[in-house]
Amino acid sequence: MKKLSVVLAIVTVMALIGCASGGGDAPAGEPLTIDLGTLKQIAIEDPELPDGTPTGGTAKNVRPFGRNYEPFFILFNAPIDVSGYTRATINCKYFNGEGEEIKQGDSNAMVCLVRDLNGDKRGPPNNAGGNIALKEFNVGGFSGMVSSDKGVRFVNSTPISAVLFQSSGDAVKFIEVTEIIFHNGNLER
Repeated sequence: MKKLSVVLAIVTVMALIGCASGGGDAPAGEPLTIDLGTLKQIAIEDPELPDGTPTGGTAKNVRPFGRNYEPFFILFNAPIDVSGYTRATINCKYFNGEGEEIKQGDSNAMVCLVRDLNGDKRGPPNNAGGNIALKEFNVGGFSGMVSSDKGVRFVNSTPISAVLFQSSGDAVKFIEVTEIIFHNGNLER
């Protein structure tokens, strides 16, 4: 009988807190859509430019990628307080060296949401952590939930200062950001 009482108590507590570890979202609020015109690309890990040098780019890299996982680092106009949001949806277009659009799919790009501009900009190899609030692979692909209306959960404890994209397909020479939205639950379009 004691075991049944303990199980019922646990179930009750889980129901009251909304199963925070398993899928309960914060209260619904208006999504926060980033104005892509305010984005500013800066150089990082570029052999020709010192880190932090503005490139003149905004939502699309100005020079073609020369290798896989080359960074396309974009600053937000100011750090964004995302404490009221639990999910992010991010979408992009991809282009080859001739400027032709590449079909959306896995293995085109990965994305990281960066908290502190002076900290680590890539994070651990396979997940978020430390200075990285979100790290997702396959942006726009079948496996890339970050591009869905559901979006993906991210760690929202501190403001987000920048977003890092990395090309992950040999054919991808340009990435153009088309959407960054912070929200709770599924987006309604």
